[in-house]
Amino acid sequence: MGDDVERVIIEQMDEQNIRAAIDRHWAASAAGDQVGEHEIYHDDAVCEYPQSGEIIYGRQNLQALRSHHPDKPSEFSVRRIVGEGSLWVSEYVINYGGKRLFTVSVMEFRDGKVSRETQYFADSFDAPAWRAQWVGRAP
Repeated sequence: MGDDVERVIIEQMDEQNIRAAIDRHWAASAAGDQVGEHEIYHDDAVCEYPQSGEIIYGRQNLQALRSHHPDKPSEFSVRRIVGEGSLWVSEYVINYGGKRLFTVSVMEFRDGKVSRETQYFADSFDAPAWRAQWVGRAP
């Protein structure tokens, strides 16, 4: 087998492993499994919440922060996951106490685990009537 073909096969296997790890991560998150949810992170992972200006250093701090969240989501659904190589993006919806948050997670992988994550949270809003003639409605 040529070196290029072998490299492509290894990269595809790595991407399949990363995708499987992301799927396990979101399933554990939806189930409230704090241990399973955080297996995806390196011990020295960094997670940033740009909207609040917070940066969480280390898997232990990230797990502790999330474990102490005062609310449990009543809805958690992944809309889509896209990525390749070491950069992966997930879109999902979380419902905390009747408030739906549309969320984007950008994960950077190193050696099969997340080394850096940036999460963006957006509130839902009512669509203005003036643009109804040009848009469809999501379910």
